[in-house]
Formats: sequence, structure tokens, C-alpha cells
Amino acid sequence: MKKATATKKKDDAAHSYPRIVDCNGTEVHIDLLRAGDEDELLAFAQSLPEHDLLFMSRDIGQPRVMKAWMRESVELRRMPSLVARANGKVVGCTALMHDDHSWSPHVGELRAVVSADARGLGLGRHLIQEGFVQALAVGLEKLVAQMTTDQRGAIALFESMGFRPEALLSGHVRDRSGRKHDIVVLSHDVAAAQGRMAVMGVGE
Repeated sequence: MKKATATKKKDDAAHSYPRIVDCNGTEVHIDLLRAGDEDELLAFAQSLPEHDLLFMSRDIGQPRVMKAWMRESVELRRMPSLVARANGKVVGCTALMHDDHSWSPHVGELRAVVSADARGLGLGRHLIQEGFVQALAVGLEKLVAQMTTDQRGAIALFESMGFRPEALLSGHVRDRSGRKHDIVVLSHDVAAAQGRMAVMGVGE
């Protein structure tokens, strides 16, 4: 019993926030989205190319959308979200969307975005790994992610971590100019991923 307790404490510590990760020599702080982050996160979202925001289900560059996100994540705690900072500046974020009252309470949708100047450091991989940890913590069995078909780098990253294409949705999102984009939906068996967490660098 003592051994099991010690293991649990070790795992809890490994998955606590804030935490620091090494991204190719760059120290990145990853923390839960908190009440005081709204203005900084909104500025980050508004600095991103519009096409990058199509990762998200809503335009988080809009203040009203950001307020709704903050409420769901911080106040109601229904949308686990993370913020990544390098040198005190927001360089990435995630959101894990799931609905316990739907017909798919076992399924979550992971959204992650990284700023252009922080790409190539491995931050996206770290954020997706943390998304797995959060999904396991709330009992999800399946994760899905969606992105436009021309976001090849993002698709390759998710596929390298075990996601597989599940659906292609033609003209599914429309950008601010009114142009429609096709969306690819990828999915992953979270329960199966649990056994590979140690290899991915996030403990057992």
C-alpha cells in the first residue's frame, strides 16, 4: 500500500502545473489557464495569422469569444485549458472540449495552437502530450483533432503521435473573408496511449 501511495504522489507531482519543459534549449512554462490571463491570451490570439485560428471551433481573436472561453475554462471548469509562455510571453495554448451530457461523454476534442516564432521547438508535441494527460484525468477514452487540409505540418505532427484520419469535411469552416476550407478530422484512442506515456516523456 505504501508503494502505491508513493507512486501516486510521484505521478501527481509529474503532472502538476505550472511546469517547465525544455523545447530545444528554450525554457517554456506551461500552466493552467487562469483568471488573470484573459488580456494576454487575447493579444496572443489577435497576433496569430487568421488561418491558424481555424484550429479552434470559434474565433478566439474576438473579445466576446475569449470571455466565453475564460468562463468555460476558469469559472465553470468545463474546458481544461493550458497556456505556454517563453520569456514571459504567451507562445501557445490548448483547450480540451468535452460534454458530459452529450451522447459522446467519452470523447474530447483537443485544440492546440503555437505562435510562428515558437514552431520547430517541439512545443506543439509537448502541448499535445499534456492534452493526453488532461484527457485521462477526466476519464476520456477518445480524442479528436481537426484542422484544415492544407495545414500539413500540424497534420504530420498529430499523425506522428498516433492520430489517424477519420473524416474529411468539405467546406466545413469559413474564414473572415467568406472563403470555405475543407477540414480533416483525426482521432486517437486515449486509453491505448496511456501505456505509451512514459515514452512520450510525461510519466506513467
